[in-house]
Amino acid sequence: MIVSDPMRAFTESLPKSWQVMSFGDMLTEPVRNGIYKSKDFHGRGSRVVNMGELFGYEFISDQEMKRVEITDDEAAKFGLKDGDLLFARRSLVLEGSGKCSLVVSPRETTTFESSIIRARPNRELTQPKFLFYLFASPLGRSIVASIATQTAVSGIRGSDLSQVALPLPPLPVQQRIAGILSAYDELIENSQRRIKILEAMARALYREWFVHFRFPGHENHPRVTSPLGEIPQGWEIKKLGDVANTFRGRSYRSVDLADEGGLPFLNLKCLNRDGGFRHSGLKRYTGEFKDMHVAKKGDIVMAVTDMTQERRIVARAALVPTLDNEFGIFSMDLVRIEPRPKLPKAFLYSFLRYSSFADEVKQHANGANVLHLSPDRITDYRFIAPPTDLMSYFARFVAPVVEEIDTLANKIDNLRRTRDLLLPRLLSGQISLSEDSVEQ
Repeated sequence: MIVSDPMRAFTESLPKSWQVMSFGDMLTEPVRNGIYKSKDFHGRGSRVVNMGELFGYEFISDQEMKRVEITDDEAAKFGLKDGDLLFARRSLVLEGSGKCSLVVSPRETTTFESSIIRARPNRELTQPKFLFYLFASPLGRSIVASIATQTAVSGIRGSDLSQVALPLPPLPVQQRIAGILSAYDELIENSQRRIKILEAMARALYREWFVHFRFPGHENHPRVTSPLGEIPQGWEIKKLGDVANTFRGRSYRSVDLADEGGLPFLNLKCLNRDGGFRHSGLKRYTGEFKDMHVAKKGDIVMAVTDMTQERRIVARAALVPTLDNEFGIFSMDLVRIEPRPKLPKAFLYSFLRYSSFADEVKQHANGANVLHLSPDRITDYRFIAPPTDLMSYFARFVAPVVEEIDTLANKIDNLRRTRDLLLPRLLSGQISLSEDSVEQ
């Protein structure tokens, strides 16, 4: 059993009814690495969890995924069940290796790829969701970090993961902890669901007006030919650089970042896979900067770098959320896109998010392990520009939707912060959860 320094310190205040046990002894079977299949088998068959899903979601259930053809024997060996824990076996960054997600009630055959480790908890000993929260806690992350190797790519071995010592409270206490924290996750999920509905509304309106050209008064605008096909009369073909300015973020050193003080620092870790913005737990920037490196609430930023093993966010736009400071500093992995006069910000954001822009421009990104997109590819992108008055009319409908999304995102952030503050107190026993106090 590997007793890490963080775990050794934690056991000094361990509640009396809690045990210390190796992770492998909490499982019904040995941990397993995922399946590898050649390209010939991809594109059909069963859903497969890749690193994108692992880093994009805490709970993996019925999300859209890529597919791979597997046999019945492979499905039995490499299939996923409700309650399985998945861990990133390797990552381009140290804090990414060992990242944990929980499988929740998959409705069809689902497998997982070779860069992922599967662990199947023994429900007679453990509550899978408790273990998930444990690995997501600062204690769990530090325990996993203690077994991670750091070369060109950070990684963990399943054998080491099985040997790590973990705190194990009585099962009723585990269930109680999981229930308390799940209540926060349900509130988070409800807000995320509302955000998706609002996003769908804005996307549908954008596509109706500016892709299918069924905007108010479209009957009075006959189609004319253009380099991009037929467009309504009075519309133009422009480059994005004609109507917006782009600013590259600040290059930085590790010594410029801190956990406290300084200014909020926005980087790739802030961007979710769906293009949303997660701003909890931001690092703080303490170095020098220029005005061009500043981002404020409502500014549009876009990823121009993408760690392909973990995320799919290159060319994805997001709005800077409410920060705990008037402004923050954004990294060189992002660009800020600022509309020029007469171009409503709500239209520009909708264009970047809901048109084919991202799918087309990211084809120009290059790199093996890390994708890089030149900002010139953004400014040179040609698009169909509607008249200014129509863009402004559209913005009147969409701007309140965007504001409501920001409000919900702040609510999610506050819920996550509260949950994460509660978690170590529950794990350390600072909040009493003895068996006598837990309803059976």
